Amino acid sequence: MNYLSSTRIIQSVRPLFHPSIEDVTVETILHALSDPVRAAIYVDIAGSACSQSCSNFLRISERDVPKSTLSQHFKALREAGLIRGERRGVEMHNTSRSAELERRFPGLIPAIIRAHKVQGAGNAGAGTSRNKKSAAASARKR
Repeated sequence: MNYLSSTRIIQSVRPLFHPSIEDVTVETILHALSDPVRAAIYVDIAGSACSQSCSNFLRISERDVPKSTLSQHFKALREAGLIRGERRGVEMHNTSRSAELERRFPGLIPAIIRAHKVQGAGNAGAGTSRNKKSAAASARKR
């Protein structure tokens, strides 16, 4: 590939949309985080000290996530104002906008992150209890 054709390819890539912090609403944040995969992605990015590549999230909660689906999740998080994406070569690197969001909605993001972690801890225990109850119910039917 020559310089001219590679320049055309780079120029044809659409710029990423990042809403201004004043345009971010609680409703868009909650809607974006209503999907469990997006919530898990965001909590991980928000808890990281450095940017996270999209490829770090090809496996979430012991499930493979197709790249096309992952792209849609990142787009939803970015357009909701939760993350900032930056192209670095062929990779996208994502950082949290938590500091900006904290100034706009004090306490909202830490509360959501805490709730997500509590829910995750509760689901781990609930799944085990549910499986034990199901096994006990099956044993009684026999």
